[in-house]
Amino acid sequence: MFRFDQLIRRDTIIRDVKQRHPETIPVFEQFNYRGPCDDCTIETVARKNGLNVLDVVAALNQAAFGPKVDSEHAGNQSLT
Repeated sequence: MFRFDQLIRRDTIIRDVKQRHPETIPVFEQFNYRGPCDDCTIETVARKNGLNVLDVVAALNQAAFGPKVDSEHAGNQSLT
């Protein structure tokens, strides 16, 4: 069963996402994330590549949990 605290957020480390949700790897490839970036947060790499972090987080959550997940809230988490 899906739990809200399992959502991928913009401050999540890429390596953790790939290990927990291997189905997200094609999404990372689509956005041209490279292996050396695996120890960075999703937000850090998105900004470096000029990507909208909310779009990246939404695509990752959809790949991991399916189309029923509302990941808009996940991308709005603060980095504190």
